[in-house]
Amino acid sequence: MDIAFHSDCAGINWEEAASVFRRAPLGEREPQPLRQAFESSQIVCFAFADGQLVGLGRALTDGIFQAAIYDICVLPEYQGRGIGHGIVDNILSRLDVRTVLLFSAPGKEPFYAKLGFRRLRTGMGLFSDVTTALDNGYIE
Repeated sequence: MDIAFHSDCAGINWEEAASVFRRAPLGEREPQPLRQAFESSQIVCFAFADGQLVGLGRALTDGIFQAAIYDICVLPEYQGRGIGHGIVDNILSRLDVRTVLLFSAPGKEPFYAKLGFRRLRTGMGLFSDVTTALDNGYIE
């Protein structure tokens, strides 16, 4: 199985991208807002296996001090094959900043720890939907 990593949004089927999130399962993402989020991000990565979209991720950055990685997502049947690692590596290779932050889905922290990320002691979040953030285990 050959994995191809693409670094732009050209030709992305956003219905398919939304399906990756739903099947991962990382929640419901509507295709148009998902497209807007990725097209507004400075760095994007899409992973394809034999022409099928199997994973994706994105980052925002000020280009100097800070960057944040978002939406690292891989189809369940492709997890554990190095694709998520490849997406994160692809994104990190294009970030030249002092600090990179990310949100992890609950239970996925060990995956990011293997990539060198460390748990924050002072992280805070402001959520428009506090109930969902609580229910999904993102906040206390």
